[in-house]
Amino acid sequence: MKIAIEAQRIFRPNKHGMDFVVLEMVRQLQQIDHVNEYHILVAPGSDRCLQETPNFHIHEVKVPSYPLWEQVGLPNAIKQIKPDLLHCTSNTAPINCSVPLVLTLHDIIFLEKRDGANRSLYQNLGWYYRRLVVPRILPKCKKVITVSDFERDNICRTTGLSAETVITVHNGFSQHFHPIADYKAVVQKYIGSEKYFFFLGNTDPKKNTKRVLKAYAEYLQKSTEKTPLLIADLSQAIIDSYLKELGIESIAQNIVAPGYIANTDLPAIYSGAQAFLYTSLRESFGIPLLEAMACGTPVISSNISAIPEIAGDGAILIDPYQESQIAAAMLRLETDADYYQQSVNYGLEHVKLYSWRFTAEKVLELYKQIVP
Repeated sequence: MKIAIEAQRIFRPNKHGMDFVVLEMVRQLQQIDHVNEYHILVAPGSDRCLQETPNFHIHEVKVPSYPLWEQVGLPNAIKQIKPDLLHCTSNTAPINCSVPLVLTLHDIIFLEKRDGANRSLYQNLGWYYRRLVVPRILPKCKKVITVSDFERDNICRTTGLSAETVITVHNGFSQHFHPIADYKAVVQKYIGSEKYFFFLGNTDPKKNTKRVLKAYAEYLQKSTEKTPLLIADLSQAIIDSYLKELGIESIAQNIVAPGYIANTDLPAIYSGAQAFLYTSLRESFGIPLLEAMACGTPVISSNISAIPEIAGDGAILIDPYQESQIAAAMLRLETDADYYQQSVNYGLEHVKLYSWRFTAEKVLELYKQIVP
């Protein structure tokens, strides 16, 4: 087979979820498949995180914006490569595609009612772009991959695609996520405390940032230790505006917001955390959940969307709409040593169910079904 894989953003320095999914999948395919020919299509970037091998070729497509890259640059490159199929990995694809199309549709949040406005112009534009493009490409897909049974059922119910068309392929987590004993040097770059709670912030309402801040305020009222809160990926200015809106500005002194934390530093950050707060209102999978568990960190997670499917029955699952439940879980982990260790042990065992190798093997089998 000659397989083309869209991996547009993997060379950008500040990568996020979907970027790592395709990067790790391709790396695993390089290890397990030395027969088929692969063409990886990327946008130019400074982080050369993927190397060519004899049957894996990297093509840089130089087009200035995401829509033009996908709708003009990518189809032109496909016409030159003439692959047997194109796998687009980040929810969207060219409306006009000259070869069989496989789409990884991580979620269809953009087709659902929004809980509130997003302050990020970039994310708002992406929401409208996906809402415009995805309904037009779904009927053209040979197969649609999604990342959980929860999302698979949701896609079939919402779009009318058949259960045979939509396939669940779980994500994995990178192997550099494991308990780091000597984490203090890395932690000191971001926060001056050796003990802290950790939260990945976001302006998207589904990340539930405001309720986490209210829960943390309640925790501080009841805790004798008053452990600081480390928030990544969210500016101090936005956090301060949320605190003012919620009337809890006094807790600002307990919050540290260093901005983006490099993926290579995250294992140490997870390892040093008292707990990781993953209390989203809507997730189709939840890679950070597995990363934290793999580092031996208790995770306080939501009991809705795909999170229970991925976290498993032994996880700490709370109602993310109830700030008091988030605060209570934080307090219990702080005061109950046996409960804390039980959560650590559960997570380290549970993550053995997931790996990027499993992901790549299932994707390769799907390619073989489409191109016998």
